[in-house]
Amino acid sequence: MKAIPAIRRALVVVCAAVLGLLAGCSGSGSADATLTLGANGSSAQSAPLATSDASNQQEISRLYVALFGRAPDSEGLSYWTSRLAAGESSAQLADAMYAVAPARAYYPLGLGPGDIVAAFYLNVLGRQADDSGLTYWTGKITQAGATPGSVIAEMISVVANYSGTVPEGLKSARLFNNRVTVALYYGQNIGTLGTSATQAIASVTDDYATVTSAIAALNSPGASAFKLTSSVATEGGALPADHTCDGNGGSPPLSWTGAPAATKAFALLMTTIPADGSVKYNWVLYNVSALRQSLPLASFGLGESGVGSDGPAPAYQPPCSQGPGAKTYTFALHALSSALSFQGVPDGATVAAQVALRSLARATLNVTYSRSASASGSATACTLVRQSLQGGAGTTAQVGCDAQYAYVSSDGLASHAMMDGITATNLQVPTAQRFLGSNAWRIPLAPRIADTPTPVVDGPVGIAVNGVPIFNPCKQGGCQNGDTKVLGELDICNGHAGRADDYHYHAAPVCLMATKSASYWDTHPLGWALDGFGIYGYNDSDGKTAVRDGVCGGNALPVTNGPQGYKYHVTDASPYVMSCLRGVPSPDLAGQSAKYSPMRQPPVTPFAVSGMTLRSDTSTGQQVLRFSSARTFVTTSNGQDSYNNLPGSYQIRYR
Repeated sequence: MKAIPAIRRALVVVCAAVLGLLAGCSGSGSADATLTLGANGSSAQSAPLATSDASNQQEISRLYVALFGRAPDSEGLSYWTSRLAAGESSAQLADAMYAVAPARAYYPLGLGPGDIVAAFYLNVLGRQADDSGLTYWTGKITQAGATPGSVIAEMISVVANYSGTVPEGLKSARLFNNRVTVALYYGQNIGTLGTSATQAIASVTDDYATVTSAIAALNSPGASAFKLTSSVATEGGALPADHTCDGNGGSPPLSWTGAPAATKAFALLMTTIPADGSVKYNWVLYNVSALRQSLPLASFGLGESGVGSDGPAPAYQPPCSQGPGAKTYTFALHALSSALSFQGVPDGATVAAQVALRSLARATLNVTYSRSASASGSATACTLVRQSLQGGAGTTAQVGCDAQYAYVSSDGLASHAMMDGITATNLQVPTAQRFLGSNAWRIPLAPRIADTPTPVVDGPVGIAVNGVPIFNPCKQGGCQNGDTKVLGELDICNGHAGRADDYHYHAAPVCLMATKSASYWDTHPLGWALDGFGIYGYNDSDGKTAVRDGVCGGNALPVTNGPQGYKYHVTDASPYVMSCLRGVPSPDLAGQSAKYSPMRQPPVTPFAVSGMTLRSDTSTGQQVLRFSSARTFVTTSNGQDSYNNLPGSYQIRYR
């Protein structure tokens, strides 16, 4: 094999090491980039061991910027500098920083090598990784013996110590070193004041003038951190029980100031760290408008929701930790450089991984909650309601309790197919409802028989264990307008969407019930009436056809997994669930209309359709509603325009 001249050999190694980092390299050695190389062909600077405090602090600032895109606080700068001075290498410290528990918010467990490298690119170079660079450095990180720390140390060396004249290389080196200059200044001078160093670093470019501007901003009298606050809790203070499963379970109000001007969207991750050291997500919210400065009490519909750690509900999951003792919950609000996009509904770790790559600044609020043995959320009656939701296959429902009510929260959508098999209906489409927090359905925890039964001839009479409301059998306006089931307006699951595009059942929720054996519903509630009594299947607990009295269609036989005194049973004959409420009703019976916010306000002119089906298109994330109309109908998109549609079959795609 012919020897390669020294300068050519240097260039070949350099081009391999900087593939995807610095443009302009070629195998011919035509680029005039040079680096000092070690005898083994690796960068001699890949693990610098500085001898002075100043250079040690600079190296720690490099690691903070490269790993997390932010400056060190003064405490962190002092701690890691002492370890560097004691003889640990940059790669070893980078691995140690990567492994500490707080880093899990930036690098969640299970994050792939490609995502790790992509984060390095954004922090070191301020840009997304190109395909060749991502392939090269992902290969590095997956080599035997390699670690994230060894790879980031090598990346830092390639960029920070670049001495060539390739334009992109010079620009990258200046950008990273300018960021480090601001980070070091922050750690040495402002690290204990809580100023937003992430925001300052994000404002730095390869122009040194931006360093001066960033430092001036840090020192300006009006400089303030990106801050997250709540009107109901202070930093380190207690979260009110009302926002936990011991209350109505709604999210607390939040507000923020000082977001970077470049913010394109916000993401909010509420987490806690259980005893096993993992990260548990209570709230996963992203793509909140950059124009917003707050989230109101019991927020819903103000962004896109991911799935938390306590089940499939894409909504706020109130703290409900097991056992007494204070637990810390962290609300972390991220200002993002761009909106996020996912296939399907992501979980917390998936959102956190993408947030880490786009976070311009991060503001946190830490609160605590301590449950006592007598917490209302652990009371026997509340436990019955909470445990009943285990029968709600794929439910989005959750339960919070205070001393008087169980609050059943959900988005009102079933996990089973909806709107299939309808033969005559008004044209509606199921959409998520805001049955969350203070808008949840209130179920009395201590139900009692009323002196006079309450008729139920219109609207909701209860809530199924999957969070879908149960209505009486009649059309809107009363039974004189007809029986929805007899008229063919219900789907094969005995439900449909109403005037508020809300999905609900008018008869036995047979698709929900099909997820368990028939006998299961003899002893487990399939739902809860608005008077607090349970709604069961077709049979009593002995397996025999349920006895029905002449009052409301239920009976007072002994109950399993529900409150004693009365219970309802579904039947295939009208009124299907109940003819009245035997107990004292929840205030929600009278106030039910306030729980709905129809997208289409009256006047609305419905028209009859048939053969309706609703399917999910997984390739686009859209719902596809198909139906037929026997006559011409008119549609409008904004209330002022109109379109004539001839008889025939149609489909509507929507999210």
